[in-house]
Amino acid sequence: MAPRWDVTVLYPSLESDEFAAAFARTISAIKDLVARFDRDGIARVETASATDSALIARFESLVSVYNQTLEAMTTLRAYVMAFVSTDSRNSLAQARMSELRRENVSLGLLGTRFSAWIGSLDLDSLIAASPVAREHEYFLRQTAISAAHLLPQSEEVLVAELGLSGSSAWAKLHGDLTSQLTVPLDGENLPMSVIRGLASSPDRELRKRAYHAEIAAWERVSLPLCAAMNSIKNESNVLAERRGWGSVLDVSLFYNKIDRDTLDAMMSAALASFPDFRRYLCAKARYISGSDRLPWYDLFAPIGTSDREWRWSHAEQFIGTQFGTYSSDLQEFALRAFREKWVDAEPRPGKRDGAFCMGVRPGESRILQNYKPSFAGVSTLAHELGHGYHNACLKDRTPLQRGTPMTLAETASIFCETVIRQAVLHDGEPGEQLSILDDAIQGSCQVVVDIMSRFQFEQAVLDGRRRRELSADEMCGMMLDAQRSTYGNGLDDSCLHPYMWAVKGHYYGSSFYNFPYMFGLLFGLGLYAIYESDPDNFRARYDALLSRTGMASTAELAREFGIDIRDVAFWTRSLDHVRRDIDRFEALTRGKGE
Repeated sequence: MAPRWDVTVLYPSLESDEFAAAFARTISAIKDLVARFDRDGIARVETASATDSALIARFESLVSVYNQTLEAMTTLRAYVMAFVSTDSRNSLAQARMSELRRENVSLGLLGTRFSAWIGSLDLDSLIAASPVAREHEYFLRQTAISAAHLLPQSEEVLVAELGLSGSSAWAKLHGDLTSQLTVPLDGENLPMSVIRGLASSPDRELRKRAYHAEIAAWERVSLPLCAAMNSIKNESNVLAERRGWGSVLDVSLFYNKIDRDTLDAMMSAALASFPDFRRYLCAKARYISGSDRLPWYDLFAPIGTSDREWRWSHAEQFIGTQFGTYSSDLQEFALRAFREKWVDAEPRPGKRDGAFCMGVRPGESRILQNYKPSFAGVSTLAHELGHGYHNACLKDRTPLQRGTPMTLAETASIFCETVIRQAVLHDGEPGEQLSILDDAIQGSCQVVVDIMSRFQFEQAVLDGRRRRELSADEMCGMMLDAQRSTYGNGLDDSCLHPYMWAVKGHYYGSSFYNFPYMFGLLFGLGLYAIYESDPDNFRARYDALLSRTGMASTAELAREFGIDIRDVAFWTRSLDHVRRDIDRFEALTRGKGE
């Protein structure tokens, strides 16, 4: 049976005295920090203060207390999220999360004031004089750049306070509504997570019925979700403009630590790969039904055969063994996660769909998954354990040093997925190889082709939202246009997914929560190729990279491995890895269904 996670090592329960004390202690720490900021005048100043011993002492003390408060808030929020994400109907957890959101506004405002103050300092002098500043140099220099895009403090306060009833409230609505949404199918009302899981059922007619039921369910809730999307994207546009950014995309590029040249190089390589992904989709369509185009409900259909069992106990054993082929450190990390019950893998009503990993304490994580007894489920588990391993590599860094951009956050997860996939492909029977290849290429297709469709859709919504509100029908039209331009003749044009904008919670959080996944996949594949060529010299360098993802630019960290991320050739070489898989897939399916 798939497990539920254990968070009692943090606090016995939401009703416990220990949790209440930690909650009160953290809120008190935030209030004390606010008072300290007020007392020390931590805000933008017109004339930079001299870098004397008093300023250095104030800076170092402030950074220490700020890091401690951020650490405490991380643990507290993760604990409450452990309940909210697994049971959205838990009213006590929802109440505590609401309180934390309000306190998080105060903490966010302190971050804004701290950024403004850092932007007013002579950083070169401060870094030269303070060991603490040198340890946080990258963070400080990035903070100084973001400080130039801050509104006056009173306006930033207003933005943060209104956010509770603005974008964050709309995002919460999406999460609550979609986690509680039930769908009628074959005489039962099933959670949406279960319905979407049926997309990988071996029963084609069941997949088809589930697809149509899913589309009908999204249509029923499209009005509030459309309102949420309109509100969030309008806020994103307004704030980007008021803060002096060229566009919402420019904001995302900055916080993902890449530039436009890097994005353009990656996207160019991705576009050039679309004919290869369409070859895969057409081959899969022929294998399943003999047709030339794949309907959406066959996109995740399992193919191939395997006698291997993927019950939860087998997944634990397999991952532990295969991680050990890479390193004992990675293996021991996975075994600890299983032993200490860091994973909540059991699907159930009220539980959030999908999967994620969250840090709870330095080096310690919790992983949410809706486990399916298939290699896809094992692959997802390995992916999230990769995130957890990354967190473990960051354990000795302060919260201000751990600010990993999404572009690098996927590095370890993709690497871990690749480790277990290569193991199965190496010794599997032809039927199993076909199944694993399909799963791997399908995942790459989602991260390259589907991510491009999401990128195009979000850009279209942001552009359209500058003029007026958009209707649900218009959003569906934009989504279909994006799918047609990316999947092309690989999919059946009459059977796409117009409500994918309602499905993906990413649209309702940070803007352009899409292209970093493509970066992560292709960067991870590029690193894996380096590992294969020189494994002994790779391991220590790789862990060092993971420990520094919040302490250097993406381009700088890549250069340490001889990678130029502004060069289309690097991204093309990473995609060549997928092309080889597609060639192998075509060879294994040739003659089937034709």
